[in-house]
Amino acid sequence: MPRARSGRRSGEYGEFWPGYVDVLSTLLLVFTFLLSIFMLAQYFVTQEASNKDTALARLSRQIAELTSLLSLEKGKGQSAQDELSALQATLGELRLENQRLQSDAVGGAEKANAASARITALSAGLAKEKEISSSALAKVDLLNQQLLALRRQIGALNEALDASEKRDQASQARIKDLGKRLNAVLARQVQELKRYRSDFFGRLRELLKNRKDIRVVGDRFIFQSEVLFAPGDAQISARGLATMDELARAITDLAKSIPNEIDWALQVDGHTDSQPINTPQFPSNWELSTARAISVVRYLISRGVPAQRLVAAGYGEFQPIDRGTSPESLLRNRRIELKLTNR
Repeated sequence: MPRARSGRRSGEYGEFWPGYVDVLSTLLLVFTFLLSIFMLAQYFVTQEASNKDTALARLSRQIAELTSLLSLEKGKGQSAQDELSALQATLGELRLENQRLQSDAVGGAEKANAASARITALSAGLAKEKEISSSALAKVDLLNQQLLALRRQIGALNEALDASEKRDQASQARIKDLGKRLNAVLARQVQELKRYRSDFFGRLRELLKNRKDIRVVGDRFIFQSEVLFAPGDAQISARGLATMDELARAITDLAKSIPNEIDWALQVDGHTDSQPINTPQFPSNWELSTARAISVVRYLISRGVPAQRLVAAGYGEFQPIDRGTSPESLLRNRRIELKLTNR
């Protein structure tokens, strides 16, 4: 009889314990696998899209909270399992003792009653532990559902990132292509403008070849101020008007030959020497140099040069071409410069 009952108790325990362990092990493996996938996905998402940092940080906090909760529940489940095993062992011992007491006629009734009371208490404790285990399993299931929802959110974020990357790659390709085309157009326009500048300067040289007070320096055509203006004045002199007429004809002929797609401009720069001026009309050399450049531009406009192709600027005495202080140096610094350029 004792062996038969012991075998039944072992069967009850064997039926309960492996299933419980398998459930916990399976849940732990699934959770570990999902957590690993999530951490890898989070790493790549963080590397690929910094603008999703806030959303991924929030998901990371949620995962940490869920992990903590799962660890707590796992600890509770393990503790409940340990207590359950202890109760089952004690229950088995008490049942054996109860059997021995029932077979003993002297004092057996009282000991049997005590053993039965302990068995009842232990059974109640066992039922309570089963309830705790069921609650732990329910919480684990809830955590798994929350992990599944988080994995779906990560999947949606990954899809959004992939779409954003594809759009960015397409945009970058278009920008690169447009940049190449723009550079090619600009390079072609620069080359064409150099050719027209050469033709323009060649024509001016031919028209003004006998004038020693007009010269070419680099990419600029330079008029000494005395050719166009009286000292301290910004009104073009009668002598200067004849020179300006020749210049205007050369510019209007040039404007007709330059294609419309070349956005060119004739820049007129006024310069003075280092001697200061202080008159009611021109308080400084800034005003004088600027007024002279504007006078040249206005006259060219009156002779048919398109206004949108002209630029006037005054530099005062701050861009000398001769650092000396002799009268000859001062004379060279008082000048009007013309430069054909692109906008």
